[in-house]
Amino acid sequence: MLNSDDALDTQASVRRANLRRALQLVFRGSGAQTRAGIARATGLTAATASSLVAELIESRLVVEGAQAASTGGKRATTLSVDAAHHLILVMVIRPTDARLALVALDGSEVDTRRIEYTAESRDDLIRDAVAQIAAEHGDRLLIAGAQLPGTTDGRSVLESVQLGWSDVPLAERLESLLDVPVLLVNDVDAEAIAEAAMEDEASGYRLFIHIGVGIGAAVTLDGELAPGPRDRAGEIGHVQVEFGDEARQCRCGRYGCLESASSMTAMLGDDFTDAMDDGVITALAAGVDEHVFAEGARALARTIKLIAAVLDAAEVVIGGPVRALGEPFLELVRADLDYAATGTARVPVRYADAGAVISTGVAQFALTAALGVRWSPDQLRTASAH
Repeated sequence: MLNSDDALDTQASVRRANLRRALQLVFRGSGAQTRAGIARATGLTAATASSLVAELIESRLVVEGAQAASTGGKRATTLSVDAAHHLILVMVIRPTDARLALVALDGSEVDTRRIEYTAESRDDLIRDAVAQIAAEHGDRLLIAGAQLPGTTDGRSVLESVQLGWSDVPLAERLESLLDVPVLLVNDVDAEAIAEAAMEDEASGYRLFIHIGVGIGAAVTLDGELAPGPRDRAGEIGHVQVEFGDEARQCRCGRYGCLESASSMTAMLGDDFTDAMDDGVITALAAGVDEHVFAEGARALARTIKLIAAVLDAAEVVIGGPVRALGEPFLELVRADLDYAATGTARVPVRYADAGAVISTGVAQFALTAALGVRWSPDQLRTASAH
């Protein structure tokens, strides 16, 4: 992998760094980039740039395309991302179902599968589905990434209330089936990565909040995830924000937690699941008293106001199934935020970009871990359109 640690071999480290730079240039200009363009952008010699491209082609990461427009001399050959070989396995694991996708290097999904399960059958069904993919596509797999609700250090699930897992070495278990590296990522962190990936530029702190059965948050700085040292950044769902008669009992047993007022389950009832599509959510919402949404928006606004003030956040983005509630709910949140707390600045609040597919964040996370590169927003928009 291009992102391997070569700390003990300076020459290999420099070579890999240059390979990553060249590959990133192809990712950013797939179909238009050339060897000469790489040499100009990196300051490397034409011979070195050609050598790097040759290695990338041999590794089936880059493929030659049509000839570029003539600039007066011999026409250069364009370079594109090779989407015909390597695959990234993406697993989105939720309490009642999982979505598995095989993502090509151009960001497109070439195969998707969904499995439903109970708490008792979940482990066996996930294992069987992963084993089947390994049997069918094992020779093409580059890396795998799994996103899930709960805290993780990238290797083990430290704690997931929704899945009932604690200290589960999930990456190791999956690696024994796939024979490629497996990375774990919190689901909200994955959404925040996807949101940043869909933008050409992202500056400052952004607070991303996911609202579904549970509530979690993530912070990005200049488009990069800003994790905490103990892998628990963004665990805001069970922070107390309502008190006295307002406080309702939460599923954790305490009273007044943010989830007890602002989660989709709190607002729509126990029939809600994260697997529901927008139409079903809208139908559920139609039968809910407006006071319930107002209470949920108020508790959420209190949380946003405090965190945004601490971060001096450039904006707040709300993602997850809550987007199906539409602008009316968002306007309730904005109304409760619309007061000038001395010394703070008003922060814009919006829903997450609907253009990203569910696999985008964890796929980008895995791609960067394996190759040290990122998709361009144009690549992701093109991939999501297919």
